[in-house]
Amino acid sequence: MNSNVLPAVIQIDGKNLNNLVTEVKETLATDLTKQLPTLKQKKFGIVDLWNCQKTLRTAASRRSH
Repeated sequence: MNSNVLPAVIQIDGKNLNNLVTEVKETLATDLTKQLPTLKQKKFGIVDLWNCQKTLRTAASRRSH
């Protein structure tokens, strides 16, 4: 059994530690959704259902061979 283990405490210099723990101020664009045009949602039709079933049948037939 391999007994080489990494140390539990990681040594890091002050500059890198400061970069990791600095707080970043962010601004959220809350009004962005008002500017976007409304998109029509595509309805799931009978052709889409047929394509799904066809794909499943094809995949099942490939597995059975």
